[in-house]
Amino acid sequence: MPVGLELERAIEDPIELLARKLVAGEEVTRHPRIVVRTVTWNLYHGRDHPPDPSLRTWRSRLLRITERSATHEQVNRPLRSEFTALLAGLAWDVALLQEVPPGWLRPLAAAAGAGGASALTSRNFPHAPRALLARLNPDLIASAEGGSNQVLARPPWRIAHVARRTTAERPERRRMLLVRLRGPDGAELVVANVHLSTANPAHEALAAAEHALAWSEGAPLVFGGDLNLRPDRAPEAFAELGARHGLAGAASPEAIDHLLVRGLVPLHEAEALPPSAREAPGRDGLAIRLSDHSPVAATFEVE
Repeated sequence: MPVGLELERAIEDPIELLARKLVAGEEVTRHPRIVVRTVTWNLYHGRDHPPDPSLRTWRSRLLRITERSATHEQVNRPLRSEFTALLAGLAWDVALLQEVPPGWLRPLAAAAGAGGASALTSRNFPHAPRALLARLNPDLIASAEGGSNQVLARPPWRIAHVARRTTAERPERRRMLLVRLRGPDGAELVVANVHLSTANPAHEALAAAEHALAWSEGAPLVFGGDLNLRPDRAPEAFAELGARHGLAGAASPEAIDHLLVRGLVPLHEAEALPPSAREAPGRDGLAIRLSDHSPVAATFEVE
């Protein structure tokens, strides 16, 4: 079976792994109902993005030479093990991931003790030569490797049903990944993971939200991912998402990564983790900063 088609299938769930604080013990005591820790993260096609822009050189991009500052290094090599370890170490029940190399679904899910599903987005065919070039020189091929949106879910949540919907064809294809989860006592949760285009993200967001809401059939809904919409620049879009679809919970005014919800009560509002939370150890005590996005985390209670 072609790799691209295999990645479109859902994976069965194994064990849960726990690491960071996202919900404190007393919160669970005060709110005895079902709590869902959620994170969204754009993985930048599995590449690093040091804070010092002078490290991002053509010398590194073409010749794969590692550039170093006093605190960070910029590496042009595959970083799947670093991304996998970092994601597995975060505390979440549901993770929405964008710009994920298509072949990473199974390794990410296995390391995190989660089930997963994937929706291929753009530039994925032919898959094999693109994947080979990405292994040889990740920074040179960059997003031309191809990408996917992925949803991971840890027990007690399990994936019951998966659907995919194209939200834009141009300038490149964007697809929404819809996942219906089943959890404790038969509880249901629907997750819609999007990476919207920069051309007309407000229109895409409203159309995608309308479809996600219909597909949820009244179940609590998380509509999130990289919306390419900032509340301070497009307040009318967020107001309309709330008025028309009941979706609320945007992150900070300048953020583009959001976890909007309907039918869920926020216990911990959506907030970007600090840049240090996405750093992996490099050589000589230097740090490798993964992705150009920070994970955004929020905690909800199912109504």
